[in-house]
Amino acid sequence: MKPRIEKRSLRGRLCGGLALAAALVLLAAPAGANDYPTAARADYVFGCMASNGQTRDALNRCSCSIDVIASLLPYDSYVAAETVVRMRQVGGEKSVMFRDSAVAKETLAKLKRAQAEAEIRCF
Repeated sequence: MKPRIEKRSLRGRLCGGLALAAALVLLAAPAGANDYPTAARADYVFGCMASNGQTRDALNRCSCSIDVIASLLPYDSYVAAETVVRMRQVGGEKSVMFRDSAVAKETLAKLKRAQAEAEIRCF
């Protein structure tokens, strides 16, 4: 007698293989690329459009820009850099550490590099 191959086992193997392939694709995605909350992305796009015009083209370019930044910079680093930017605008001695510390300068430099890359890719 010939061994009988059941269709169910072939389907099971196929589904298992597809599930494994899907898991590998998800694991290959850059970590943190999608960890930005929608509100943070929208806030960035609104600010970007205020600077670049209230057009459909600006919307596309600004949303591209935050997507590039999110792919290069984890959300926690983005929040830290935005905090440094805002605190540098505050006068007085309380904001000195945001202007003069090496950590603040490096945090801001990472954001500027991500923004420069976004500028090249999107604008």
